[in-house]
Amino acid sequence: MMTQKSFTTQLQEQVNYTKPGASRKSLVKDEQVQFSLVCLTADTEIPEHVASRNISVTVIEGRGVLTLEGREITLQPGVFVYIPANIPHALRALENLAFLHT
Repeated sequence: MMTQKSFTTQLQEQVNYTKPGASRKSLVKDEQVQFSLVCLTADTEIPEHVASRNISVTVIEGRGVLTLEGREITLQPGVFVYIPANIPHALRALENLAFLHT
């Protein structure tokens, strides 16, 4: 089993919109957990998909819309969303959007 060292960062300092579309920066990853910073430039859409594991989204900055189980959830700073494994979801960034994906 891999032992992860402790890790700390200021998430807003890691945000980067230099590449158009979606970019993902892995922060911590081991056998049990995966924490990534995801940045989407304005008007980027991620089509409906499913994840094979439970995930969560915690919005750091920006605005977007998450479509989950037939409803639209407004994404804005401070919003936390838990998505169980194999539940279809899609995402649209209304403006530059950054979130912690776990």
